[in-house]
Amino acid sequence: MNKFFGMLGLAKRAGKVSTGAFICTKMIKSGRAKLIILAGDASENTKKAISDSCRFYNVRLIEYSDMAELGHAAGGGERAVVSVNDYNFAKAILDIFISCETEKG
Repeated sequence: MNKFFGMLGLAKRAGKVSTGAFICTKMIKSGRAKLIILAGDASENTKKAISDSCRFYNVRLIEYSDMAELGHAAGGGERAVVSVNDYNFAKAILDIFISCETEKG
């Protein structure tokens, strides 16, 4: 999954990523979030709140990795939620995610 985190890091350096549940919820509600990445070890309350928001505002949500690895790729400490706020970066990250998931299964 180095490609996944590499693309996420590139999006972060381009200023197209937001982190943290509160900020990501604002991005979802404002329509700026194109893709939400949720850590597998996030709390159940965070998972429910974010997934409900994504469902209501029709934003694609993927669950991947853990908070430490996700936060490291997004340029900080542990993060439960990351928002990709650019369509092209979101598409590239999603394509990498899908190709890796199909290789597994």
